[in-house]
Amino acid sequence: MASRMRLSTITHLAYAVTLVLTAVSASTFILSARSASQERIAIQQHLEIDDLAEELAILAESRTDEARLYVMRGDERHLAKFYVDDDQEGHLEASLEKLSRLGISPEEKAMFDRIRSSADAIDTIEKDAISAYRAGRQNDAQRALFGDEHYSLQTTLLKQVEDVRASMTARSQAMVDAAKARSDFFGNIAKSMLVLTALMFLAVLYFVLSRRVALPLIRMSNVVTRLARQDYDVEVLDDNRRDEIGEMNHAIQIFRNNGLERERLDAERRKDQRMKDLMLQMMHRVQACQNQEELSDVVSRFMPQIFPDAAGHLFILKEQGSTLQSLGQWSNPVASELHFLIDDCWALRRGRPHHSEKDGDDVTCHHIRPAENSNLCIPLTALGDIVGLLYLETALGNHTSNADRLYFELLAENIGLAVANLQLRQRLIGMAKRDALTGLLNRRSLDEALNRLTENPVGSLACLMIDIDHFKRFNDQFGHDAGDAVMQYVARILQEVAGRQGEVFRFGGEEFTILLPEAQGTDAEEIAEQLRKAVERAPVSYRGRLLDPVTISLGVSTSPQGGTISSVLERADQSLLAAKKNGRNQWIRETIAENA
Repeated sequence: MASRMRLSTITHLAYAVTLVLTAVSASTFILSARSASQERIAIQQHLEIDDLAEELAILAESRTDEARLYVMRGDERHLAKFYVDDDQEGHLEASLEKLSRLGISPEEKAMFDRIRSSADAIDTIEKDAISAYRAGRQNDAQRALFGDEHYSLQTTLLKQVEDVRASMTARSQAMVDAAKARSDFFGNIAKSMLVLTALMFLAVLYFVLSRRVALPLIRMSNVVTRLARQDYDVEVLDDNRRDEIGEMNHAIQIFRNNGLERERLDAERRKDQRMKDLMLQMMHRVQACQNQEELSDVVSRFMPQIFPDAAGHLFILKEQGSTLQSLGQWSNPVASELHFLIDDCWALRRGRPHHSEKDGDDVTCHHIRPAENSNLCIPLTALGDIVGLLYLETALGNHTSNADRLYFELLAENIGLAVANLQLRQRLIGMAKRDALTGLLNRRSLDEALNRLTENPVGSLACLMIDIDHFKRFNDQFGHDAGDAVMQYVARILQEVAGRQGEVFRFGGEEFTILLPEAQGTDAEEIAEQLRKAVERAPVSYRGRLLDPVTISLGVSTSPQGGTISSVLERADQSLLAAKKNGRNQWIRETIAENA
């Protein structure tokens, strides 16, 4: 009996000790979970502080770069970007207020005040330099922006930003380390308590609580060990118990969930950073494209890397038209037509992104065929004008997130500006190389073509100089508008007859020039006769009134038979003068003897 009593006493004591150890273990697990939560919060604050400080550094340098580029190049786009960055003055205040909510020290507040003062001083120098540049004092503007005072202020500002970043990083890192230390401390205590509890169950109460306590504790020990190794794939038992073991399971579950959340946040941050890096690379290359084919190649290469789950098209609006055509595609989109009218897309009608899908709540664009896809159309605009469409499609039900939509719209804005810039560049090149009245290549293009042929001569070259006979009569009798109509009529015939075999230029006034590479003298004579007959036979009318018959005179020269390429134009002009003297409405070819 006494033996049983002693055994009973030992059992009760062991049970009491087990209860105490279990309670302590559960408490330490809860404290460990709370510490892990604090660690996660500290890590988030650390990342936010680092991102905000990096934004301050970028903001400090970007405006100076745009101001310097403006006074060096005089490009208004850099000035516009400078003032766009100027509008971000408030961003510094917003960043400071956000950091204040995260808890900055008075010393860090003073650092931000010094940053603001330095930024204001630099801003004053840059605006004065821009004003000097606009006043025509380019040297003064450049000295101000590249002088010692600006450099000293810029260096001081960057150092101040780096100092405050280092200060806040050190403080937030200390918070992370402290939270991690507390989490590790309580985690180690919890594991120690679990080990002692397991030993107590095995040694003293094996037959009493083996099924109830021992096996669950062993399983929990394995779970904790794997969690300590950051193996968050381990499954935590959940038997809905209301005792200490249930609390421990709950604490382990919280610890595991916190670890999974931390891993998820890290993965999302890495993914988001990679996406931002790719977007930045894409934007840099988009702005450097020189034609639409290069733009299509850049977009088609980068979009699958940035958004691997989305296929799509880049549609471009044809100039002075209402039809969009696919300039490029990626990841094999299947739902959209390759050519469609602007009215077939709800996004282009509304001027806003439009999401549609089969059997969805919203209307579907007419250019999208019925398919098991989710579709997003984003207009490409520049200065309020539509220049194209960014079309994306994903698997049905795989809707894009709000963050992804913001990224889509940001990319669409940059692509739209790039398309508009390319179109504007093409128009400017066309205006510089073509005659506004006839649409033919102008005198400048003729000089460039002759220079190219001089540097890289072809086997043979024929040149035709053409003059409209009695052109002044049309202007005097019917008015200058009728004269312009005659000019356009002759230019159209010249382009139709000789455009495929050579290049047609407006030389000046009522004179035209045709260069025929690889053409022999007989070929040039045949073309000259075709041109003469074509102009003579076709009637010309202006505002419903039939004008007098139009005829042309032509002079033909060849190279190298008649002379050098550099003199081919002059020789053709001499032949043209001979044709006009001999009665007009004819062609005359130079003779080798005459040019010998």
